[in-house]
Amino acid sequence: MAITPVITGIGTINPLAGTAPETWQTLLTGTSGITTLQEEWVERFELPVTFAGQAAVDPASVLPGPQVRKMDRSSQFAVIAAHEAYADAGSPEVDGERLGVVVASGIGGIRTILNAWDTLLTKGVRRVLPMTVPMLMPNSSAAQISVRYGAKAGAHAPTSACASGAEAIAWAARMIRDGEADVVIAGGTEAAIHPMPLAAFSRMQALSKRNDDPQAASRPYDVDRDGFVMGEGAGILIVESEEHAAARGARVYARLVGVGMSADAYDVAPPDPSGAGQERAMRLALEDADLTGSDVVHINAHATSTPTGDGIEAAAIGRVSRDAIVCGTKSMTGHLLGGAGALESIFSVLALRDRLAPPTINLDNPEPDLPVRVTGRIPEEIGVGAVVNNAFGFGGHNVALVFTD
Repeated sequence: MAITPVITGIGTINPLAGTAPETWQTLLTGTSGITTLQEEWVERFELPVTFAGQAAVDPASVLPGPQVRKMDRSSQFAVIAAHEAYADAGSPEVDGERLGVVVASGIGGIRTILNAWDTLLTKGVRRVLPMTVPMLMPNSSAAQISVRYGAKAGAHAPTSACASGAEAIAWAARMIRDGEADVVIAGGTEAAIHPMPLAAFSRMQALSKRNDDPQAASRPYDVDRDGFVMGEGAGILIVESEEHAAARGARVYARLVGVGMSADAYDVAPPDPSGAGQERAMRLALEDADLTGSDVVHINAHATSTPTGDGIEAAAIGRVSRDAIVCGTKSMTGHLLGGAGALESIFSVLALRDRLAPPTINLDNPEPDLPVRVTGRIPEEIGVGAVVNNAFGFGGHNVALVFTD
């Protein structure tokens, strides 16, 4: 008998708020979480981009000091979100050998790496923290969560750039389907708001430079978009077998019925202009769910606000599900990189629960002849059907997830 994964818990910390319920309510109001950076290094390095989506809550105000000092900021986010998600799921009692973790990051502990290098250069080897390597590892968040919850079914950390968080959820679904675990703590995290990543992305011409109006900088599908906005935070979901959830009387947000993954094999940075890989990921996910594009009522698009990326995805979506209502929530949160697909999976299951597609703000001058219908500044009601979350990453990684009631 086929095993269906379901979502029983959600947790997040991000530029909008420090919990999932607060985040959802803020999102539905069309509020931007993008702010001007106040760090002294912005002026010192004369950065061309002076704003980002900084976490609304300082993780140091949530976690005990000793824990903060032994974790990179990305792991701090992940642990906070995992704690909320597990509690939200009713703190399921499950044998450790039936509990898994799949928590991803696109970059890992980059702040730890760069800060440790600065320490070595300025203060010498004896001042480098002994925990530096465990803090900077891309799998550090997965390991921290595995240790905290005694998860022994496996602790994995797929790394696929901005598709990482969604891919983690996909692998969690496969663990459930393959009978490897009854419960999996899954999602993504990122904390890369630091002068070097900002400088590097700027040199790629990937970031918006709308320094005079940060909250209007992320504008998916708008003709005046000029790049994405860096964000930080984490999203964690509890993925559980339907049978296990039913046995303990758990509340179920959604069923995760379809997973699709593909690779462009085109370039290490820009997507294939044809959008064929993105389209294939969506079609594979729908095929996996035994659904078609006509069954989809809403898509949370990757929609980063880059001049080329949005159009490629819109065309791919139009070929798969032209009638679905599309939203670009990065217009409010910024782009959480490895955490984006997980945060937007949370938005997808809540959209399904409330029958509401979140708004897309800053869409003042829509791209002409868009082949998809994009939400405006207020949420839109959606009918009964499937919700899809798209996540794509540098290297040509494409992931699509399909949720239903």
